[in-house]
Amino acid sequence: MIDRISSLLGPQAPYLLEHVCSTIPKESIYVPSPSSVSDIFVGSDRSNRVLNNLQWIHSTGRLANTGYVSILPVDQGIEHSAGASFAKNPMYFDPARIVELAIEGGCNAVASTFGVLGNVARQYAHHIPFVVKINHNELLTFPNKFDQVMFGTVRQAHDMGAAAIGATIYFGSPESGRQIVEIAEAFALAHELGMATILWCYLRNPAFKADKDYHVSADLTGQANHLGVTIGADIIKQKLPENNGGFEAMNMGGSSYGKLDKRMYSELASDHPIDLCRYQVANCYMGRIGLINSGGASGQNDMAEAVTTAVINKRAGGMGLISGRKAFQRPMDEGVELLHAIQDVYLCQDVTIA
Repeated sequence: MIDRISSLLGPQAPYLLEHVCSTIPKESIYVPSPSSVSDIFVGSDRSNRVLNNLQWIHSTGRLANTGYVSILPVDQGIEHSAGASFAKNPMYFDPARIVELAIEGGCNAVASTFGVLGNVARQYAHHIPFVVKINHNELLTFPNKFDQVMFGTVRQAHDMGAAAIGATIYFGSPESGRQIVEIAEAFALAHELGMATILWCYLRNPAFKADKDYHVSADLTGQANHLGVTIGADIIKQKLPENNGGFEAMNMGGSSYGKLDKRMYSELASDHPIDLCRYQVANCYMGRIGLINSGGASGQNDMAEAVTTAVINKRAGGMGLISGRKAFQRPMDEGVELLHAIQDVYLCQDVTIA
């Protein structure tokens, strides 16, 4: 298994597989394990029903009882428009095919919209954990705007038998204050009803694009993660960091933005991708709340990119990958192969925390 992983990593294999983290030590991280739900959440304020659903997610698919998760997310029909998302593979206009890909792909759960999951709930909700995405950014308003708005209620998700709800907050946007309040309330109700919670902790503000795109900086995404776990997320979804220094960049030119400490960059992170991701994990209460990184858009080297992301996430101390477009924008057998390749990273005992 490690030979195939190394082959897919190519020249980066030694750089990623042999890296030793000298920033935040691995001994400080709560590494995913078969007993993660008991180790982390039994002492929390989560109810037995929430623990049951978290355990159900952890006990499903090829990664069952490892502590790691592989989730198929398909909310792009709204977030990126159905035509643009499914033109490459029109079969996924059909909600049943989405759930079937998650099952055939050995995923721990499938995350999608009220419409997709509600349409096939009686057929599939008892076969694989459902994660109902309760808010979205729609792209039909002219001109396009970027705001996450509620598309249904937490009770609707509960009534269809969902194991968890998912939501997005655009941290840093003018609308983020309203979104934080909405989702904090939704997560509290989800926990009351016994469902787990997953938060897409994304950044959104044109000012974050300066000399680099700081929407994917370790320091800004790390703080978004910290806000996410604070409002009750059981799992954090975040983009893999590609750079650092977002707070510093926003404070140039006499401006004042946020708070920073130079040790965030000199001691708590380096420019190595695993160390950048380790900083994200640290902001998830040192890994007590699992970090899953997104797989990104579909392109020319999807298999290699997906495996690379999985290796970085696992070696940083993360809990898994949530990869959609790379899987569903191709024939089902190829999508299954890609999902299995991701999962193989987490099943491979030779890929360890750095």
